[in-house]
Amino acid sequence: MNETIVIAIGGGTASGKTTVANKIKEMVSDDAIILNIDNYYNSNWNVPTEERKKMNYDHPNAFEWDLFKSHLKNLLNGKSVRMPVYDFTLHMRSKETIVVEPKKVIIIDGIFALYDEDIRKITDIKIYIDTPDDIRFIRRLIRDINNRGRTMESVINQYISTVRPMHIQFVEPTKKYADIIIPGGFNEVAVDVLKSRIDKHLNKYKN
Repeated sequence: MNETIVIAIGGGTASGKTTVANKIKEMVSDDAIILNIDNYYNSNWNVPTEERKKMNYDHPNAFEWDLFKSHLKNLLNGKSVRMPVYDFTLHMRSKETIVVEPKKVIIIDGIFALYDEDIRKITDIKIYIDTPDDIRFIRRLIRDINNRGRTMESVINQYISTVRPMHIQFVEPTKKYADIIIPGGFNEVAVDVLKSRIDKHLNKYKN
């Protein structure tokens, strides 16, 4: 048995995944790290700007899964990794990386956190954040305009053309793999249950 506990938090765009991930990290203090799958979007450095804007970023093929899984494996084996950084304003991976050190709790955050079978096999707790579509759309609209330099028209067009259909086809079906489904985003009771489960796992290896 591995001392490290892996928690995967999936769900639709702007469902509240990162809020739950940060809350769990806060509860376990310095013992946790968050691996955001969004940082593992394909680099797209050689793709012209206008073409990058039109790409489908809500399909599983938009991510560099081999790199993500190799980083996850290294962390589980006690090795640090250089996590890529994705620039959402430019639709491409930054040249910068972040050094991530192995911790006892690894939290995977992303719309496809429950999608890949290899990742599910090494995940101890699988969570799906089930937030209504209208709430998610409003959150995404505000986020992309305020933080990612998008126009209202571009956010709406992207949501209709790729975000919504890809959610229906690829993201929502992963709900069936979840051990815990949290409705509406952050839920204090659900997080307390998670804290109890994490403590139980980590206490096995004390002393």
